[in-house]
Amino acid sequence: MFKTLFSRMLTTYLAVTLGLLLLFCVTVGTVFQNQYIMEKQDELNREACEIALVITERYMDEDKRTVAQNELLTIARRYDAMMIVQFADDKLGRCVFMDEASTEKWAACADMDIAEISNSILYGHEGTNITGKLAKNYAEMPVMSLTCPIITEEGETVAALVMHTDTSDIRESIRQVWMDLMLYSCVAVVLAMMAVSYITGRMTKPVTEMNQIVRRYSKGEFDLRVPDGGEDEVGQLGKSFNTMADGLNTLEEARRSFVANVSHELRSPLTSMRGFLEAMQDGTIPPEEHGKYLDIVINENRRMTAMVNDLLDLARIESGQVLPKTEVFDINELLTRTLLTFEARVDAKKLDVELDIGSKKLMVDADPSQIAQVLRNLIDNAIKFTPEGGKLTLSAKADKKQAVISVRDSGKGIDKESIPHLFERFYKAEKAHTPGESAGTGLGLSIVRRIIDQHDQEITVESEPSKGTCFTFTLKRASDIHKPQAKLRG
Repeated sequence: MFKTLFSRMLTTYLAVTLGLLLLFCVTVGTVFQNQYIMEKQDELNREACEIALVITERYMDEDKRTVAQNELLTIARRYDAMMIVQFADDKLGRCVFMDEASTEKWAACADMDIAEISNSILYGHEGTNITGKLAKNYAEMPVMSLTCPIITEEGETVAALVMHTDTSDIRESIRQVWMDLMLYSCVAVVLAMMAVSYITGRMTKPVTEMNQIVRRYSKGEFDLRVPDGGEDEVGQLGKSFNTMADGLNTLEEARRSFVANVSHELRSPLTSMRGFLEAMQDGTIPPEEHGKYLDIVINENRRMTAMVNDLLDLARIESGQVLPKTEVFDINELLTRTLLTFEARVDAKKLDVELDIGSKKLMVDADPSQIAQVLRNLIDNAIKFTPEGGKLTLSAKADKKQAVISVRDSGKGIDKESIPHLFERFYKAEKAHTPGESAGTGLGLSIVRRIIDQHDQEITVESEPSKGTCFTFTLKRASDIHKPQAKLRG
């Protein structure tokens, strides 16, 4: 029952609503009950004063006693009450006043022994008191009893008054209030259930739809989107789901493209190598030419090995297995050492190399091994696509809190349509450059981008056809230490 969000929210809201209604009913009922009782008590207190005035001014006077008796009887009839007056004077004794029509109703109370109460009142042990328990065991209806002394103006207690009043009308009024409250509460509960059920359904419906769509996401249906749910939290969640779906869809397309590209890149050299080897095996290629074609097979094997190594490097970086181990080092020194490893290729193409690294050490905070890999890939591309006798320029400059490193070639450049795709996997540089004898794997720039992203830095490309290409990336600067300017030309 409580497994769904709808049932939990509905149960919670209804429980809170019912609890508040119950508390409201109890509070209001109690307030009305206390109000009725207090009004009745105030009324009895006022009548006690009037009764005391009648007794002290008229009943104690024998000439006026008849008039006083009629007045007391009228009061008893008005309140449907029975009054017992116990006089201190034994000659007057005990007098009972009640309506003749109520004689049977008050018969049991008339037989009550109130001698102890009367003595307490007469001799000053008890004052005015109102209680609902005095006649509880005698009367068959709810009774409120008033006991009080009758005191003259001189302060003499001349009698004790015990007055029993039928409070059935009060109880009936209180019962009617409770019935009205219960009726209104039932109506409120029904309306609350309808409202809460509607509101809860509206709140949980988008979540249910999201759950169904996410289940379809697990089956690869990334084209589905959550309907717009407004600007509330659920609506924002829906927008986040749609953003996630866009990312998953893009990732799925990239995965499919990646698998297709890997298959193509591996199949082509494998097919070529197999064809040459079978031709040598069946004699199609004469033995005197085996060396030539074996060189081709070996070159293809080396290219495949380089591509597999690049794939492994890229996979490790993207999966988080390779994290930057940052330390402070001189990027100028690393740039110089990396360039020297390409000395043979630079000499073979007779390139003019310019290394502009300023007059000071340029200290950066980065992973030196990863940055060395970035530099190797960029310099390798620059040499590969720079024509013989061309120019290669490397620079490192300080810019505010960053170091800016650039690798520029003087090749044919890249058209504007190709620049946004340069860092995609298997996007071959030769689509934009004219390749030489060796072809790349199409993964070098992807690795470069991932490494720079891991360092929270940026890499940009500037290129114009026939004017060359410049790759520029930034690194976080550390403290500067003076170093003589180094400038190499080759």
